[in-house]
This record gives sequence, C-alpha cells and structure tokens, in this order.
Amino acid sequence: MSESNQPSVRMYSTRFCPYCIRARMLLKGKGVAYEDISVGNDADLWAEMSSLSGQNTVPQIFI
Repeated sequence: MSESNQPSVRMYSTRFCPYCIRARMLLKGKGVAYEDISVGNDADLWAEMSSLSGQNTVPQIFI
C-alpha cells in the first residue's frame, strides 16, 4: 500500500505516559505516519477523545 493510500491514523496521548511513548515507538518503527494529539491538561481534547471511544485513558489510536 503506498503512503498516499494509507489510512489516516490519529493517536491521543500525553507526553510522559509510558504506554504513549511505547505506542509512538511502535508506530514510528513500523513506518506509520500518524497525527499525535497531546491531550495534556486540555479538557476539550479529553472530551473529544472520550466522545469517540467512551474511554478516558491514553493512548487511544484511531485508524
């Protein structure tokens, strides 16, 4: 599959979460282009993420 045909990948994460760090390493290691959305202390981004999955933990990866 060419890069232009790859599905869009979005990852909601926090900066220092060990699971988020591992997820970034995995995606980069596999050559997957992704948008990293750092939810940090942004209540609106947390709400957006939670509305998509019904969960409030990170990382959350959407393909």
